Amino acid sequence: MTSTPLQLRQQPTNQAIQSLHDGSADVALVRMPFECAGLSVIPLYEELAVVVAAKDHPIAAFESITMSELSGETLLANLDIENIGQETIELVAANLGIAIMPQSIARLYGRRDVVVRPLTDQPTTRIALSWRETDANPLIDQFVGIVRGRTANSSRDAAVEPRQKSSPNNARGRKRRR
Repeated sequence: MTSTPLQLRQQPTNQAIQSLHDGSADVALVRMPFECAGLSVIPLYEELAVVVAAKDHPIAAFESITMSELSGETLLANLDIENIGQETIELVAANLGIAIMPQSIARLYGRRDVVVRPLTDQPTTRIALSWRETDANPLIDQFVGIVRGRTANSSRDAAVEPRQKSSPNNARGRKRRR
């Protein structure tokens, strides 16, 4: 099996979708919902909305929190992931306010001087893999197969020969001697 390097770039969802349409990207991990005309989509997982606060903020005392418990707080970001970045987390760490964001974004920019708590009354965000419907690229097909859980032993990938399974009597392709 030959290997093909992946080139990853971080883009807001609208730019990622544009990159698919103009052919500058083959596949994209995107946050739903988005306009998916002409695109194939595989929903992958859902993630929680979380609140990020300075480590010494009263929120740190709770395991989880609701939006009503945040009334009166200075909100620096509210699920607008297109504008959340390291700068937002730095402002939170300086105790200038709190931020609400998807859990993966909080992990990406995580620091020891902030706490992250799930928001129990907010909707989850859905992440999907998307690619052009009209693409007949075997590398994209193989990547999508991997995302769907196919392995080298799966019968759908004809380009890859299945590995020989070893059994107790055939460990590493050799018979055991007794």
